[in-house]
Amino acid sequence: MTRSEEELIRGLPKAELHVHIEGTLEPELAFQLAEKHGITLPYATIDELRGAYRFADLQSFLDIYYAGANVLRDADDFHVLTQAYLRRAHLQGVVHVEIFFDPQTHTARGIALSAVLDGLRRALSEAEREFGITGRLILCFLRHLSAAEAMRTLEEALPYKEAIAAVGLDSSESGHPPSKFAEVFARARREGLWAVAHAGEEGPPAYIYEALDILQVRRIDHGVRCEEDPVLLARLARDRMPLTVCPLSNVKLKVFKRIEDHNLKRLLERGVCVTVNSDDPAYFGGYVAENFLAVQSGLGLAQQQLVELARNSIEASFLADPAKRRWFSAIDAYALSSANTVRE
Repeated sequence: MTRSEEELIRGLPKAELHVHIEGTLEPELAFQLAEKHGITLPYATIDELRGAYRFADLQSFLDIYYAGANVLRDADDFHVLTQAYLRRAHLQGVVHVEIFFDPQTHTARGIALSAVLDGLRRALSEAEREFGITGRLILCFLRHLSAAEAMRTLEEALPYKEAIAAVGLDSSESGHPPSKFAEVFARARREGLWAVAHAGEEGPPAYIYEALDILQVRRIDHGVRCEEDPVLLARLARDRMPLTVCPLSNVKLKVFKRIEDHNLKRLLERGVCVTVNSDDPAYFGGYVAENFLAVQSGLGLAQQQLVELARNSIEASFLADPAKRRWFSAIDAYALSSANTVRE
């Protein structure tokens, strides 16, 4: 990869649509917050904690992910966490973010939902003023917990629904099909909230069908196993149903053995509205630009495909049409200005 190619990737205006704010907790901040709250972490040093980020599968990651979230105790913690992520995102060309957060991870520890939202919203408001980044929040239900618990979480969140764009579904996918949460998502839709859901990462293509047909989602998070079902793949392409793909995460969690094996380029060439995202970047080795760099290098993407991925991210977002058109123009203008310096 040439320097100009890397500059193109970092400079392209783009949206990030699949990032768990708890998954942006870098070890340095984890130790800082642990000291603030008098918490003893099960790791002696930052390097030891970072060295623990070797995962056999999704569940082995989730175990350490939930343990790390224990240092998040008050609104200021969520503010500094989100602020750190947004600063990194800005430096990587991100102009719009749609951030997942997991209230059940925190309310189960006695942390008020209002405190979580206060910290997130303050950071988003500051980033819009300082960097021009716009943002939305997506409240995710933990699918390994019951549908009844998800419904209670939704009801607790409804007084704050003006701050929430959509509901989502994350955590352990295997054995927890989207249909388990049909009533919760129906209630959310009645309340005017959009829907997204993790499906087709660990779970089978059938979970993607359920997310589409039962939960009526606006996009699929991950979705890479759609390739196993040609009918589903054709449907996704025909309907321009977005997939928020997370390449480094997929390799780290053994969905693909190597980045060179990833199906992102094939999906893109089949006309699927694929986007590139970081998922849990503190744990998986890179933020959105590093994910772009990984697939460009590993899959040999041409400049036009990188531009297409950036445009897809705006298309798949919850931005209003006028804002989308402005960013499409900005992407095209940036790509044109770089065309003479980037090796195809």
